[in-house]
Amino acid sequence: MKVITDEKKIDEVLSRGVITSVLPIKEDFKKLLMSGKRIKIYIGFDATADTLHLSHAKNIILLEEFRKLGHEAILLFGDFTARIGDPSDQAGTRKILTAREVLDNVKSWKNQIKNLMDFNNKENPPKVLFNSKWLAKMTMEEVLELASNITVGQMIERDMFQKRMKEGKHIFLHEFLYPLMQGYDSVAMEVDAELCGTDQIFNALMGRTLLRKLKNKEKFVVAVNLMENPKTGELMSKSRGTGVFLNTTATEMFGSIMAQPDENMQQLFIDCTWLELNEINGIMKSHPKEAKIRLAFEITKMYHGEKKAMSAKDNFEQTFSKGGIPRDIKTVKTSKETPLVEIFLEHGLVSSKSEFNRLNKEGAIKEIENGVYRVGKHRFLRIEQI
Repeated sequence: MKVITDEKKIDEVLSRGVITSVLPIKEDFKKLLMSGKRIKIYIGFDATADTLHLSHAKNIILLEEFRKLGHEAILLFGDFTARIGDPSDQAGTRKILTAREVLDNVKSWKNQIKNLMDFNNKENPPKVLFNSKWLAKMTMEEVLELASNITVGQMIERDMFQKRMKEGKHIFLHEFLYPLMQGYDSVAMEVDAELCGTDQIFNALMGRTLLRKLKNKEKFVVAVNLMENPKTGELMSKSRGTGVFLNTTATEMFGSIMAQPDENMQQLFIDCTWLELNEINGIMKSHPKEAKIRLAFEITKMYHGEKKAMSAKDNFEQTFSKGGIPRDIKTVKTSKETPLVEIFLEHGLVSSKSEFNRLNKEGAIKEIENGVYRVGKHRFLRIEQI
């Protein structure tokens, strides 16, 4: 596949708004893209849960843009590193997953992202790799040799380690090894660039350091924004069950997008749709409700197709103009003893117990039919007790 060096098209990718920074120098990365060299660029995911949300999806969409420019795009599943988990969880050390749990999650993820990249492209299909291919084969001697390239002082500079130490919480040795292993991914694949969220810059720079030391090769780090509410700072999070998830029905996805704060709309349009910026600017000038309906339609169409997206749109408008219940409302079965707050947390209707208590106090949680609950305006759940 021919590498596209058209400056306008490259600028469209680099300046759309998803990318927050390029390290070490953005201008040098642009020069590399315009040079005609076919670069190898990747993004890594640890499949620590069985679902993805739109903040993950936007990164894959960006990777697809680089693939369409003619570059080698790699989706790396951290099936080995996921068993440890990146030590960024505010609650402390993550649970160590089994190999079976990770592989089940990967299978689910691959199904959720199938519409985001052209996996059937004959000239330049995206590659899917697993880091167990090299990490699981490392001997103790090789691990020690790798570890000799990084000092303890360098490692504890990471913000979450600093936070743990200030709070008097433990840091386990295997957590120290995580950035080292993720960094080695860049060495094993000999990449030219890595896409990562701003919360992963430390790990990505670790890879840059190792690649330079072990292969005498430079790597660019392309940092992308996180999907957060600009007013509250709340992030979409698979560990907290917040956000718009990809493994939902068309109706559920449409409703979840409609439930997002208005202040999130522009970022969702820019990061999570294929629409041109000029068209987005025009849509954003319309009434907020109409703009959000268009947003929900465009995103739902990407994952479920136009027919299902249109049906979800019609269902939403009929439901909320007449105060009805969605046609394919999610139904769960649970024990009579299970508290309502636990059910809502498990199925993503609230992000925390404090949110449940606040909504309940405001009268935003209602049982509108026997076993059918509405949370706020757009979240529904049918509970069948067993």
